[in-house]
Amino acid sequence: MLLILSTAQGKDGMKVTLDTNVFISGSFWVGDSYSILYLIDEGKVELVLSESIIQEYYETLQDEEIKEKIIDKKIVMLDIVEKTIAVATIVNPTMYFDVVPQDPDDNKILECAVEGKVDYIISQDNHLLKLKTFKNIPIITPKAFLERINK
Repeated sequence: MLLILSTAQGKDGMKVTLDTNVFISGSFWVGDSYSILYLIDEGKVELVLSESIIQEYYETLQDEEIKEKIIDKKIVMLDIVEKTIAVATIVNPTMYFDVVPQDPDDNKILECAVEGKVDYIISQDNHLLKLKTFKNIPIITPKAFLERINK
């Protein structure tokens, strides 16, 4: 897997970490998650990811239900996700948290966001959204993020 580190800052230096569910949603449906991927692709927002988030995304693509969607959509929308990952800044978290005992995999999102000093964590996961903030980083839905940046 080829990863390119981006040094370009997004709109006003705004940096975000996306949960895997936002990637999946943006891959297959045009909506708020897709709009965020588009903003990242256009260089208006900087995306910060970790290898573990990218790996989780690709593992999720192996799910049978997802494979059917890929076949149905003929992989057209996956292209923007591939380009989005290619321009992301990749961090290697040095701090580890055990904040989400109900779903320990969610901790990787928090670890990436803290390491990358992001402005927002964007998720549709209720375990993360219940936290509302983590280390002063707001955790919001794709819709709420788009509303904030479009003010």
